[in-house]
Amino acid sequence: MRAMGKTRRLMALGLCGAAVAAALAAPSASAQPAGRDGEPSWRLTATGTDARFRGLAAVGRDAAWVAGSGGTVLRTTDGGRHWRDVSPAGGPGLEFRDIEAFGRNTAVALAIGEGDASRVFRTDDGGATWTESFRNADARAFYDCLTFFDSRHGLAMSDPVDGRFRILSTSDGGRNWQVLPDAGMPVAQPGEAGFAASGQCLVSAGGKDVWLATGGAATARVLHSGDRGLTWTQTSSPIPAGDPARGVFGLAFRDRTHGIAVGGDYRAGQASPAAASVTRNGGRSWQVPATPPPAYRSGVAWLPGTGASALAVGPTGTDVTRDGGRTWRTVDTGSYDTVDCAPDGGCWASGEKGRAARLG
Repeated sequence: MRAMGKTRRLMALGLCGAAVAAALAAPSASAQPAGRDGEPSWRLTATGTDARFRGLAAVGRDAAWVAGSGGTVLRTTDGGRHWRDVSPAGGPGLEFRDIEAFGRNTAVALAIGEGDASRVFRTDDGGATWTESFRNADARAFYDCLTFFDSRHGLAMSDPVDGRFRILSTSDGGRNWQVLPDAGMPVAQPGEAGFAASGQCLVSAGGKDVWLATGGAATARVLHSGDRGLTWTQTSSPIPAGDPARGVFGLAFRDRTHGIAVGGDYRAGQASPAAASVTRNGGRSWQVPATPPPAYRSGVAWLPGTGASALAVGPTGTDVTRDGGRTWRTVDTGSYDTVDCAPDGGCWASGEKGRAARLG
């Protein structure tokens, strides 16, 4: 985000589905630690590092990937009992902020930053080896997030270049990338950019729909494309903006129509009175919840198999909604930057000081 200069750059550089539904509706009967009023809570796992993990990919109840500061990428296949360091060679100086996984062995990771600090890596052997598939050569670009529609087709987004957000596209699983033409991209507002805070400023649902979250400008916006990034429409979000530290930080769509946006003001101690908004028409309009999360939230995920339940996370806690985002309730006060749920209902969260947890 250009308007924020170094401050923003430094910030940018911190159960099966049915079982989840039952667990959210009643206290857990297992030995898992309980949150407030019997709600299920996060079970921290020992990662053996103090890296900050803003990138997260949930594969299942037993498997997940995290990516973060210091070029660190970790992988677990036993529910977090052990994490294996699978960081790409030569990555200690990189800042990983997003990772997308296609199973236990295949993943694509994004390192963010100005110029050639923005890079994409792919592994097909569980992180034993990585191939660098993209290195940004434009000093004006700063890549924030990536998303995939399926195992072959994906996009990555950069802060505006020449007044428009820049979009990269791949059709071979992230092995090769091309910059898409920007004729169909709305003009960016002064100071507008994405937040590389949780790997959720660019998200997709289905085979062609993708949404891009913005902040830092006079108005926070959500941009939508129904043709894999070729043309876009824009809608203003009710999440407050008007400052380089405010806007929409994360998005989650459970289908083409139902979505949740989270954000606010990421600075500690600053109020975020409308830290979430919801859409039921694919992002054409957004509404503030009757009871929003009480503070800034950077990550959000729908709970598979529940239809209307979701989690939002941030530095001051985790909130749950059971009514599609209309009302939220804090169930945990631990610090997390991002959250992700796998199709089998396995949910994970990660954040500062090496924190990685699985939902109990």
